[in-house]
Amino acid sequence: MSMQKGANTAVPVPSVRVELGWQGGPGVPDADASALLLAGSGRVRSDDDFVFYNQPAHGSGAVRHEGKQQGPTVLDVLAVDLGRVEPDIEKIVIAASADGGTFGQFQGLYVRVVDAAGGTEVARFDSQGATTETAFVLGELYRRQGAWKFRAIGQGYDSGLAGLATDFGISVDEPGQAAAPPPPAPQPQAAPPQPPQPQAPPQPQAPPPPPGGQYMPPPPGQYTPPPGQYAPPPPPAPGQYAPPPPPPGGQYSPPPPGGQYPPQPGQYVPPPPAPAYGQPPQGPPPQQPQPQGGKISLTKNSPSVSLTKHGATSGHMRVNLNWSAREGVAKGRLGKRRRGVDLDLDLCCLWELMDGRKGIIHALGDMGALDRPPFIKLDKDDRTGAVEAGENLTINLDHTGDFKRILVFAEIYDGADDFRGLDAVATLYPLGSPPIEMHMNDCMDASRDAVLALIENVGGELVVRREGRYVLPPPGRPRWGKMTVDQAYGWNLDWVASRGKD
Repeated sequence: MSMQKGANTAVPVPSVRVELGWQGGPGVPDADASALLLAGSGRVRSDDDFVFYNQPAHGSGAVRHEGKQQGPTVLDVLAVDLGRVEPDIEKIVIAASADGGTFGQFQGLYVRVVDAAGGTEVARFDSQGATTETAFVLGELYRRQGAWKFRAIGQGYDSGLAGLATDFGISVDEPGQAAAPPPPAPQPQAAPPQPPQPQAPPQPQAPPPPPGGQYMPPPPGQYTPPPGQYAPPPPPAPGQYAPPPPPPGGQYSPPPPGGQYPPQPGQYVPPPPAPAYGQPPQGPPPQQPQPQGGKISLTKNSPSVSLTKHGATSGHMRVNLNWSAREGVAKGRLGKRRRGVDLDLDLCCLWELMDGRKGIIHALGDMGALDRPPFIKLDKDDRTGAVEAGENLTINLDHTGDFKRILVFAEIYDGADDFRGLDAVATLYPLGSPPIEMHMNDCMDASRDAVLALIENVGGELVVRREGRYVLPPPGRPRWGKMTVDQAYGWNLDWVASRGKD
């Protein structure tokens, strides 16, 4: 029985399957079915009344998320035993959320109620006219005079599953705050930093690998990754970026006016570059953050602060990353997880010195050093988020004059598909200055890298700027997000494949 929006019909059977269906195909996002069990107030009694991919069964046994069935028509199925619904539950809202796009990209989206015993269709509602919505209430099962009925609704949300769930009383906006350890012991005061030295001319690029695919180190003076960490990159898969072929005769042709080759169909286009080094962001002047409760919080309205002007001119500054790896909704964890895998976020940084040397510090390669270039060190790799201290980079501010810029970012290694539903907190602990913190919890796409802060040497001052930017990996290469971060900020490192964590 096909229904119009707002119509209702009787559900004369004790147990039903609720099918969310749509036409699969290239470019079509995924979608997920969920159910909210509402009391007479029109809201859930607790977060336990929400059934979805991370909480697949209600405690009463009345509603279960049974998962997806792939095919030309993709199905995501909920099982509802109406006879086991608790007396104070009056409605079961049937919702859908888009994963990696909007509902305007779907074709043939519908919800269908089927008799679980006989397979007979009880009700069907075809949802049409969607545009930018990322979540929908498609229908509801509700009690009326002791019997159950189904109503077609079709109400869209632009705020995703989190916004929809919040409207019905689910707690999704409580970022976990792990207690940060105290700052390191004070270091001896050093002499005031020397003015920055003139930048060395650019070094020549490393030659390409010789036949056989062996890695050749760059010429003397360039940063060399530690041995054993790198292997030649695999050839790009179909649809990935490849440089344009040389013209006939092998002669180099300059790019067209504007300095950029136009992207070819199916090629990867990197994100727009960040503001040039030493240039302020476009727009009105930002507000200067003020210490609140013993901390300086960098936000979109107050994005930057001078470490030097706040007295942080020497000693070791710790950069701490914290997150929560726990499942559940109460802490806002609506992001998908692989079952049985802890959330593993890696703290990374791209660095560049005044003498032209540059490189990357990350858990899969160089961990850095404090007493020699790059004067930055990654303490450890916390693979669970359960360590109270999280992950830490330490920056030796005794070498302020040596730094040109440092880009601090976080990357998902395992345990989640992207940053949606995750809350990361980065805190800087400089000596002689209040802690500086940045929150990131607003990802709306499939990004696996989150750029936290850019620390720049501006006229001898170290200035911290909150970036708050999510970066998508190249198509088909989910673990190559670091390369995309590099492209976005113009580091221009040479990227090759590396082995994963042991």
